[in-house]
Amino acid sequence: MCCALAAIIVVGWNGAAPTAASRLEAARARIEALAAGSAADVAVAFRTLDGGDELLIHPDVEYHAASTMKVPVMIELYRQARAGALRLEDEMPIVNEFHSIVDGSPYKLDVSDDSDADVYKRVGGRMSYRALCEAMITVSSNFAANLLIERLGATRIQATTDALGAPGMHVLRGVEDGKAYQAGLNNTTTARDLGMLLAAIANGTAASPASCNEMLAILGRQHFNEGIPAGLPPGTTVYHKTGWIGAVVYHDAALVEPARGGRYVLVVLTGGIPKEADAHALVRDISQLVFDARR
Repeated sequence: MCCALAAIIVVGWNGAAPTAASRLEAARARIEALAAGSAADVAVAFRTLDGGDELLIHPDVEYHAASTMKVPVMIELYRQARAGALRLEDEMPIVNEFHSIVDGSPYKLDVSDDSDADVYKRVGGRMSYRALCEAMITVSSNFAANLLIERLGATRIQATTDALGAPGMHVLRGVEDGKAYQAGLNNTTTARDLGMLLAAIANGTAASPASCNEMLAILGRQHFNEGIPAGLPPGTTVYHKTGWIGAVVYHDAALVEPARGGRYVLVVLTGGIPKEADAHALVRDISQLVFDARR
């Protein structure tokens, strides 16, 4: 992972006016300064859904995906439901036992390492796929994510991610697979590829249009809003997924709908910031810079 920001790519795919390009160039310089000031690793992928403006900083550098990998899990769930392999209202048993991709050995999750405790209270019972997806996205439940990954299959999730043009998002395993972590087998993503998945949901191509609308609604109920949403003015609608591992990484990936139109996708991946509050502030400030530049 790069420790300093290098060149940025600014492209007006549909012949963006020079004034738009100059605003994005100014935003680039400010983002570089912010990242340098925090000694952070930063990757940014911004693109308007009409393809008119794009701003990329290290878009293809791989980061630990943290909980952003739950976005392709959700997509695969809806695709399998559309194919008739399951129904979202079907229920599955809640069992706290998962299997390492290294040797199949069992492991359990600890509620103290999760961002949500509610699914743990249902151990021994059953929950619907829809309820598990809601918990996985809105409160970033690792338990819900692992249950869905084991049911859907990591290989199937990856195949869908590749088919959607996002091969830089790698979903290998569930959360807290310690043996896989020690072997260097981690879920990873790039800013570009995570942005591709969000754009596919926004454009109604990740699954059926109706399914994509449902996925957007779930992303819109996100509970953790310290990053991209915090840098946006009132009246802006945000559909997003965060991901973090203590102070090691903090990411936010969003579809943003400004009140005056002009939808865009923004992904900010960060690493190496000692304090979570500082990571939140950096992503917030980048979000504000991008919003102001694209107007």
